[in-house]
Amino acid sequence: MRFLILIFTFISFSLFAKANEKNFFLEAKDLFDKEKYEDSKFLFHRNIVYNPKDSASYLYLAKIFKIEEDKRQEEKNIKTTLLLDPKNEEAMFLLIDMELERSNFSKADELSKDFKKICVDMCEKIASIESRLKDFERKDAS
Repeated sequence: MRFLILIFTFISFSLFAKANEKNFFLEAKDLFDKEKYEDSKFLFHRNIVYNPKDSASYLYLAKIFKIEEDKRQEEKNIKTTLLLDPKNEEAMFLLIDMELERSNFSKADELSKDFKKICVDMCEKIASIESRLKDFERKDAS
């Protein structure tokens, strides 16, 4: 009987913990959508504590750091997102954009080739990337 109670308690705790993890992410995303970035940042970090492989939390943290203009943290979170989910189009696009802003056109070109291979939902962004790269080539030629 004690064994059954112990198992029941463990299962209940596990289910409760899983529900809390989802609630942290959903609440953080809701706060992000309401532009309450500090509060959402706290909850995304909290979600990562419970679920360190949640690439979506890292992606949202990258977006927050982009808004806060903290390039170092933005890049760290983008790269973590891509490490956990190499086919994450949005993270790849953010990294390409960051490299273009840095005028690191060779890296941006390399990443854009990878982006073309993985794009499914954001393929329309390829044209803007190529346009920015061509603008650089024209300026470089003159």
